[in-house]
Amino acid sequence: MKVLYYADNLDVLKDLYSQYPQGFIDLIYNDPPFNSKRNYNILFENIDMKDTKAQKEAFADTWSNVSYLDTLNEIKSLDFNVYNFLNSLSQINLSKSIISYLTTMSIRIWYMNKLLKESGSFYLHCDPTMSHYLKIVCDLIFGEKNFRNEIVWHYRRWTNSQKQFQAMHDIILFYSKTDNNIFNPTYVEMSSSQQKKFERGYDSNVIHTQTEKYSQLIVYNKQKLDIAIKSGKINLSNYKNVVYRDKPLIPAPDVIILPVLNSQSFERLGFPTQKPEELLDRIILASTNEGGLVADFFCGCGTTIASAEKNNRNWIGVDISHLAIRLIQKRLIDKYGLQINNEIKIYGFPKDIASAQTLALEKNGRFQFEDWIIEIMLNGVVNDRKNQTGFDGYSTFDVKQGDTTKRELIMIEVKSGHASLPQINHFIQTIKEIGGAIGVFVCWQKYITRNMLETAKKQGYYMENHYQNKYDKLQILSVEDILDNKKINVPSFIPTTFKSAKREIKNTNNKQGKLELY
Repeated sequence: MKVLYYADNLDVLKDLYSQYPQGFIDLIYNDPPFNSKRNYNILFENIDMKDTKAQKEAFADTWSNVSYLDTLNEIKSLDFNVYNFLNSLSQINLSKSIISYLTTMSIRIWYMNKLLKESGSFYLHCDPTMSHYLKIVCDLIFGEKNFRNEIVWHYRRWTNSQKQFQAMHDIILFYSKTDNNIFNPTYVEMSSSQQKKFERGYDSNVIHTQTEKYSQLIVYNKQKLDIAIKSGKINLSNYKNVVYRDKPLIPAPDVIILPVLNSQSFERLGFPTQKPEELLDRIILASTNEGGLVADFFCGCGTTIASAEKNNRNWIGVDISHLAIRLIQKRLIDKYGLQINNEIKIYGFPKDIASAQTLALEKNGRFQFEDWIIEIMLNGVVNDRKNQTGFDGYSTFDVKQGDTTKRELIMIEVKSGHASLPQINHFIQTIKEIGGAIGVFVCWQKYITRNMLETAKKQGYYMENHYQNKYDKLQILSVEDILDNKKINVPSFIPTTFKSAKREIKNTNNKQGKLELY
């Protein structure tokens, strides 16, 4: 199962819960946008338009201070304890923004808990401004006894704080659905002081459980232990457990020391809060078995998805940004090749003419229709200055001219409703004024007339003799053509809007199981 949803994750959660009320997910990891009032931008490659920044606001971190009241009433019918906690916050001097954020998160966490298997685990990546509130929410939903760890991800980075200690860690809350959760112990290298104990041959520690405390002996070298017993240094009766280990490793602590992604990292895709795959590897390998199902309902640029795929797990990813879904798809293609497209199901985009027409006719659907055509189907970027510049979107392509490479502009115009010859003529004038190399006019097939096609053909060709190929300077594509996978005809056209992920070879001994749920 490899599924991406372009949707509000609450809608997806409710739909999945209606289908699988007993739970079916092994691990849920979430790195939701924090309550920081920030907008996250994503960077693009091969975009070089004059007066246009090469970035796109893709992940907005905003929370409504009004609509949360409806959600709060909904929570009241689901979990009265959570409702009482959230409602009590509104009685004290906390900002509406905090309450709105917590309400928005609480209802989603409630459904996530329901979707986990009895052996499932839940990880929530938290900002320090919200982690203490979210822990109470999780205690109420999962139960205090199912709290497993407050994991600290420690890193180093350059900051310039003058009035406080340097902020060098994130918090990840780890809960299980029940006390029967999957957990595969992971081990890390010893510190220098622990290495000395390894060389000595044995060590001891104290184990704390909910019901007792006892001593445990760890044996690294049985011969050295036997000598210590004979000399009276060790009395085995003082230890409840004796554990034998033959490698200089220790169980991984709840502090993960791992650098943030630097600007030169192969993984870096331009998303400022992108997490390293190694962090997700640690979590996924610990809390799932091969073939298990991992879900991320705030999947952003898809680090959870990339790690799950690499480690032979099934996965579900959800994001409210169509750019996020497209970025994840490209990230996987960059790593594993186009064939992975055959394994992925994507929900939320039009799949046929009927659903495309429905989107175009919806309230505010025209802009979503344009975004879908330009950024999903044609691998371009929506022009945020279209009201000033007169066209809806753009892309680029590179053409080699001698020893140099020239970057050319493709201008895109999309009509969700009626299309006509005067609109074609206006677009032609805009192309000339801006200096675009190729223009693409998109409309429904029924509006394309002979006069429109003749006018387009009269615009001539771009680089007519380029490798004996012809490229119309004005191309008319119907929505039907695009759904039939017809692309823009340009020299050496390779859609490279997003930054590329490093190519990766998967484990050929792929034992990933299939969960045919759809």
